[in-house]
Amino acid sequence: MRVSTAERVANYAILMIFAALALTPVVTILVTALSPETPADAQTGGPVHWENLARAWDQGRFGEYLRNSVAVAALVVSLATVLSTMAGYAFGAFTFAGSQVLFYVFLLGIMVPAEAIVVPLFFDLRYLGLTDTIWAIALPQVAQSIAFGTFWMRAFFRGANRSLIEAARLDGAGHHRVLWQVLVPVARPAMTTMVLLMFMWTWNEFLIPLVMSPTGQLRTAPLGLALFQGQYTQGTTLLAAGAILVALPVVVLYLFLQRHFISGMLAGAVRE
Repeated sequence: MRVSTAERVANYAILMIFAALALTPVVTILVTALSPETPADAQTGGPVHWENLARAWDQGRFGEYLRNSVAVAALVVSLATVLSTMAGYAFGAFTFAGSQVLFYVFLLGIMVPAEAIVVPLFFDLRYLGLTDTIWAIALPQVAQSIAFGTFWMRAFFRGANRSLIEAARLDGAGHHRVLWQVLVPVARPAMTTMVLLMFMWTWNEFLIPLVMSPTGQLRTAPLGLALFQGQYTQGTTLLAAGAILVALPVVVLYLFLQRHFISGMLAGAVRE
C-alpha cells in the first residue's frame, strides 16, 4: 500500500504536534532551572545559571537521597530480574500441574495496588524489625516487579524458538544451562526493556519509601524532592533544578538503552 504525500505530511504534522505537547513541560522545567534565581543573579551572571543545580544539590541534600535511590533500585532490579527470568522460563517453557493457577497468583502483584496492602505490610515489617532499613523499602517493590517480570518473560519464552531448546537438550544441557546460556542471550532486548521499566518504577516510587521509613532515615530521591518543595515553595528555580537532578538518572539510562528498549517493546507482543 502506497502512502500519498498528503498522508505522509499529515502524519508528520500530527507527530510533531504530539512531540511539542510532550516536550513543552520538560523544556519549561529546564528553562526555569537555569534561569536567575534573584534579580541580582540576573545582573551578575550569564544567560544560563548552571550554579542553580549545585545550589539545589547542596541545599536539598540530593547527594544522599540519590545514593539511597540507587541502592534501592540496584537491589530491586537485580533480584527481580533474576527471579522473574527463572519464573518466566518455568511458566513459559513448561506445563505442569497447577501452573495456570499459580501464574494467576503471580498476576495479583500487578492487579493489587500498593495502597491496598501498604499499611498491613508496614506492621508486618515492623514486627520483623525491618522498618527504616533498605530491605523494608526494597522487598515490597521486588515482589511487585517480579509479578510484572514473570508476566513479561513468560510471554517471551512462550514465543521462543523451540529448536534452540531441543538442540541444547540433545547436547545434554540441563535446565540451568538452557536458560542462562541459550535463551537469556537471545532474550536480551526483552530483558533490557524489563530492566528499564523496573528501574523507572522503582526510582519514581513514593508511597512505599515514605511509609516504610517513618523516621525519615532512608529518604529516596522523590521523597527528598517533596521535602525540598516544602522548604522552597517560593523558589521555583531551585525546585526545578531539584526536579532535574531527580529525573536525570532515568533519562540518561533511557538514552543509553533506547535502541534495546524499542526493539524489546516491538518484540514484546504477548502471544497466548
